[in-house]
Amino acid sequence: MTRLKLWCWLPLLLVLTACTPAHPPRPDSISSPPLTFHFPQVERRQLTNGIRLYLHPDHELPLVKVTAMIDAGAIADPPGKTGLSGLFAALLGTGGAGSYSPDAYDAAWQKLAADLAVHADSYAVTIAFSVRADDLPAALELLATALRAPAFDSGRLELARREGIERVRRQNDHPYEIAERALRQAIYGDHPLGRTPTVASLKAVTRDDLTAFGRRYLHPNNLWLAISGDFDEERLLGQLDRAFSGWVPEPFAPQPLPPLVSKGSPAILVAAKALPQTTILLGELGIDKSSPDLFAVRVMDFILGGGGFNSHLMREIRSNRGLAYSVYSQYDVGRRLPGLFMAVCATKSGSTLEVVRLMRGAMERMRQTPVGQGELGLAKQSLVNSFVFAFADSHVVTARAMRLDFYGYPADYLQRYRDNVEAVTADDVLRVARRYLHPERQTLVLVGDPGKFDANPATLGLPVKTLDMKEP
Repeated sequence: MTRLKLWCWLPLLLVLTACTPAHPPRPDSISSPPLTFHFPQVERRQLTNGIRLYLHPDHELPLVKVTAMIDAGAIADPPGKTGLSGLFAALLGTGGAGSYSPDAYDAAWQKLAADLAVHADSYAVTIAFSVRADDLPAALELLATALRAPAFDSGRLELARREGIERVRRQNDHPYEIAERALRQAIYGDHPLGRTPTVASLKAVTRDDLTAFGRRYLHPNNLWLAISGDFDEERLLGQLDRAFSGWVPEPFAPQPLPPLVSKGSPAILVAAKALPQTTILLGELGIDKSSPDLFAVRVMDFILGGGGFNSHLMREIRSNRGLAYSVYSQYDVGRRLPGLFMAVCATKSGSTLEVVRLMRGAMERMRQTPVGQGELGLAKQSLVNSFVFAFADSHVVTARAMRLDFYGYPADYLQRYRDNVEAVTADDVLRVARRYLHPERQTLVLVGDPGKFDANPATLGLPVKTLDMKEP
């Protein structure tokens, strides 16, 4: 009986086998329809007191996420008090508010199971939290109280100060942090973008400084709110009106943007640490968001070192020679003032200068030889695809829309992003490489053991300076 069943199935098996290709198709031979992507709609509103709102309802979960931005950051820290904005942000979240003591304010947020986070960067103080939809009115009241009546408790100030001083004392523990700090100071000098907190600058900040900072920048017409999640818009507007009722707008001076001053000739900065490998940073001043070359630079940087294993730096230094585990480049596009270009690598001490020359050589080839159409197409496709997938989370969309307006990006920046990337040509990449990459004139930072380098750093053609690695 079993043999009979087998003979019955055999013709069908032969037919199926004949219809099955001998080998599956290559991935690059499979065609698919083009991806279509439509940006989620974010509604922009403004309260009568000037608070700007970015709203995106999403009823998938009974949660609401809020991100608030205040136009004030480290760029406004006065000389001698670098770190003021960071202490301000810390106390805004932990220093009590209104009639709440610090402990009571902490407990109020804990009761809502909300993870409140406040931090300061160069240009903004950002507050973020997520709560159950039913708890949103209470969370907005707590937020409004902190913004309108921050207490800046003296005990919490001392705690935040001690934590900041401890971070300063440990700042030489990590080679990359040493290198990046040295690079920023070398390129920006005494500009706020080049300063980092010191023990002295943190000790100089007083409670009166925090209060004055708050009086200067905590105004409803200097507040931006991105809200996404499970809410009814009209009900939310009523909740916001109640939370911020009576908070009137006031004229204020925006934070200053000190002009950048040229620091003169680049150098090789050596930080001596007894390590088996050297951390290498090559860098120079880059561009800001208003540069007409923004998209060409993004494509160029992807090909040079931002594209992982597809990049020139990774292929030359890791794949071909096995001299590093990770090597990359990145353009920190400045939102208001030019950011930095950096090329980064870590290699064993005995190949330090060899790797520096290879990194310089890869940049020089970008300046001399047009990129091929294949790698150009791959770079543009990768940038477009990663851009699309960056919008999977509804709050990311909402907060991104707010940040783009906050920093003055063009209104159609997101809508035109893909078209602008696709428009970049090989000639554009060559042109911006020649304009913005200067490998022989970049500042070079080496953190490692100079006694084990494969050659004297002076052979690279720049003056050598030794960084002070004493405890701050």
